[in-house]
Amino acid sequence: MRSRRSCLAVPGSNPRFLEKAQGLPADEVFLDLEDSVAPSAKEGARKNVVAALREGDWSGRTRVVRVNDLGTRWTYRDVIEVVEGAGEFVDCLMLPKVEDAAQVMWLDTLLTQIEKANGLPVGRIGIEAQIENARGLVNVDAIGGASPRLETLVFGPADFMASINMRTLVVGEQPPGYTEGDAYHYVLMRILMAARMHDLQAIDGPYLAIKDLDGFRRVAGRAAALGFDGKWVLHPSQIEAANEVFSPTQQDYDHAELILDAYEYHTTVEMRGAVMLGDEMIDEASRKMALVVAAKGRAAGLERTTAFTPPTA
Repeated sequence: MRSRRSCLAVPGSNPRFLEKAQGLPADEVFLDLEDSVAPSAKEGARKNVVAALREGDWSGRTRVVRVNDLGTRWTYRDVIEVVEGAGEFVDCLMLPKVEDAAQVMWLDTLLTQIEKANGLPVGRIGIEAQIENARGLVNVDAIGGASPRLETLVFGPADFMASINMRTLVVGEQPPGYTEGDAYHYVLMRILMAARMHDLQAIDGPYLAIKDLDGFRRVAGRAAALGFDGKWVLHPSQIEAANEVFSPTQQDYDHAELILDAYEYHTTVEMRGAVMLGDEMIDEASRKMALVVAAKGRAAGLERTTAFTPPTA
């Protein structure tokens, strides 16, 4: 799995932003051809994105292009021009406003045709599917299993809120009058369950109040606590916060690695399946939980500060 703690949105119509994004510490950068690009600038944005991918230095980042949704006239040309022009430099295409599995299958088929025609490795370019309305959420299980190229399910809150007539204009915050619980809990859990059922990553959408870092951390922390892998960021100031929130703490990472070492030792050397690590009993379920935390810590670049010492006889 690619690390996607922070997924930075960059308008494809702005060459200055495309250049600046190359020096920012986001795990993923997605070059946008959709909502952040005016209709009159769509065709020029494609050329900007191809040039930025071919000529820029995106080392260490997942490179994604968000094409326009299938309800528009731009989508097929977005895919063709980007992949023919810079396919070897693209890790994934993001398809917005996905409503059913057939739309993901369409993108998979078109990608395969372009790859074959241009001598690119078939199947290397992944797909990110953005869930942005009620129909997409209802069909999210089928969407998640629509293609082996699929890597992530992404929540698009603004369009989703509009699609269900949610009574608020503030993306990411609770709607006025909703005083009990979390208005987004069901949506986030629904996307998360579909993602995990198909071994995909789950990414939370943006927080539009870019100057409110405390609010960003609070909302990001909610998604991270559920098990989401990352969150969109709209401004460089949000990147560090996202990387921190969606990484395990050093203490949790060290603990996870110790659990894995201790379980491996006791099950292979002592042939016992349930053992003690200090005052904590660990078993196969503990190992599975530790694998998740350890994998996220390694992807975040954390290094161990503790080592397992086998017990003496």
